[in-house]
Parts: sequence; structure tokens; C-alpha cells
Amino acid sequence: MGYVGPQDARDVVLEGLRRLEYRGYDSAGIAVVADGELTAAKKAGKLANLEKVLADRPLPAATVGIGHTRWATHGGPTDRNAHPQLSADGSVAVVHNGIIENFAVLRGELEDTGIEFESETDTEVAAHLLAATYAATPEGEGRLAEAMRAVSRRLEGAFTLVASSVTEPDTLVASRRSSPLVVGVGDGSTSSAPTSRPSSATPATPSNWGRTRSSRSTAPAG
Repeated sequence: MGYVGPQDARDVVLEGLRRLEYRGYDSAGIAVVADGELTAAKKAGKLANLEKVLADRPLPAATVGIGHTRWATHGGPTDRNAHPQLSADGSVAVVHNGIIENFAVLRGELEDTGIEFESETDTEVAAHLLAATYAATPEGEGRLAEAMRAVSRRLEGAFTLVASSVTEPDTLVASRRSSPLVVGVGDGSTSSAPTSRPSSATPATPSNWGRTRSSRSTAPAG
């Protein structure tokens, strides 16, 4: 679940997660961008467990937020494995459905650069890669989206990724491969996008592999 718009992102994202409860899950989490920082809360178990955490330690009001209900694949159903997963520098938060099949190789590469992982998830690989790729991407319009495209080309598997960053606080980016995407739009409702199934014989370009979307507060996300 991702939201960018005029309403309080905390409320919109949590309502979106309530609507996803039917899917079956073992943890839930939310992250918002406010006052130049990413702040996250996540908890193993049902959404009610996360809501108790938020009642004790509320997140700041924000117009950008992402959330997730997780069904564990890589890594057990624990607090630290719940999504969102943050980059080491705290600049990027990522939620993820699906499986990144080459995550072990990518994790090894990242650990060789000195990055210490906080979870057992394949999702955390995407968060660290996105932060590093963003830092190496030339400044300009759509920088975060371009970094997401580059990261998606390195990932193998079927997945949907949604990310937010303190560096572009009015933007969400999303990338998917053979997986449905659901995001919040400016009026607080939700919308879905069709799946993308690129051919293995097709060049891995942004338009046909790991399709990426960038959404700002001036337009609906999705």
C-alpha cells in the first residue's frame, strides 16, 4: 500500500492495510516521510498488534506513506523481518510482494561493501540497492524513479516494489514484474494496475522490464 496526497498518510495507509487483511499475513508495518526523515513502525502478528504500537508511539503526520501486510518467504515472521525495510542510511523505505530469486548474490555484494543487514529478508536487498543506486544517479527530475529502474533490472524473480525516500519527500516509486500493484490515490481510495509480463527474449529496458512508476503529491499515485 502506498499513498501520496493531501490527506494524512498514516490513516490512509492503515485503512488500506485493513482492507488487505483477508489475504492472510503474519506481520504488518508502515513508514511515513515527515520533517526530512523516514519513520517506520512494524510488528509481527495481526494488524491489531501494529495499531497498539502506533497508539503508544504515534508516527508523525505526513502526506506520503507506505505500508505492508507480509506473508513470510525469506526470513521468519518476526518484527525485524516485517516490512517496510529501510536502507542502512535511513534514506529509503521499501515494501515488497513476491520473491527476489538472486537476493543471496546481491546480499553478498552489499555486505562486501560494508553494509550490515538488519533482517533475513530479500526485501532489504532492494532497499540498500536503491539507496546506493540513487546516490550514483545524476541529479535531475525523476532521479528516484530512474534509480528504481536500474535496481529492478538487477532483480530476478516476480515482484512488486513500492518505495519512498527522504530525498524526494513528495514522491513514491513503484516497480513490478508479473505482480499486481495497488496504491492509494489522491482522494484516499485505491486503484490497481495490470501486471507486466516481459518476454525473456525482450531487452531489459525500463519500458518492458521492471516497469516503474513515479507519483507526486500533485497527481494520483498509481
